[in-house]
Amino acid sequence: MTPRLVATDLDGTLVGRDRTVSPRTVEVLHRLDAAGIVIVLVTGRPIRWLHPVYDQLTVHPIAICANGAATYDPGTDSIVHSTPIEPTTLAEACERLRAKIPGVVFAVERDGGRQMRHEVEFPVGPWEVNHESVGPVSYAELLTRPAAKLLVRAGVQQADEFTALVGECLDGLAEATNSSSSGMVEVSAVGVTKATALARVAREHAVTALEVIAFGDMPNDLAMLTWAGRGVAMANGHPAVLAAAHDVTTATNEDDGVAAYLEQYFPLSPASR
Repeated sequence: MTPRLVATDLDGTLVGRDRTVSPRTVEVLHRLDAAGIVIVLVTGRPIRWLHPVYDQLTVHPIAICANGAATYDPGTDSIVHSTPIEPTTLAEACERLRAKIPGVVFAVERDGGRQMRHEVEFPVGPWEVNHESVGPVSYAELLTRPAAKLLVRAGVQQADEFTALVGECLDGLAEATNSSSSGMVEVSAVGVTKATALARVAREHAVTALEVIAFGDMPNDLAMLTWAGRGVAMANGHPAVLAAAHDVTTATNEDDGVAAYLEQYFPLSPASR
């Protein structure tokens, strides 16, 4: 079946290590849009990290950000749906983790990730140090507002094992996942995943799960890939993703794996070659 909606993760999937989107991928997405296919970017990224991707594309599809906590419309620069962690839940989650995990530190993504606030001890990437939307606050201040995501670190950790520990601590209260090998765990409100947000967008377009192809590479993509009619893991994907997906790309994100896969459904016309 030709898909009516194509959903794709960004980092490790559509975007290369150098944070660029290849011309081939840009062209394929343009062709999908011209054919009336709904395109949805589905990412763990906060909103403030989306614009470097949009700047490379000829289309500007809606984006599901923060692992499903916020749905963003770039045309109006607005959040059209949001399911944050409320302050009381945020406080309970942090207290549970502090009681169980030595040296745990926190950060929060607010307003879909337009802002990040973190404890002083929380390590921040060099590209965000002194950024106007990123800054340190006290632990008490961290808990005063709803958060799209709670970010959890505790020194050097094995990513999957640490995610499992955080998930066990927060069972029934919130969702824990990861999207890298850095040992940082990403926590969303209970029931919030890429899949739940994508299902909502699909319903708004009268598209069923069977009419969706979704691409991803890391554990935060698992729910989306198993929900979609065809969940496609990247060749460079996490072992759990490779095992759960319906199909696997023949190429990695560095070699236009998503574009190559979609070209099976949307080939270039002879006149365009």
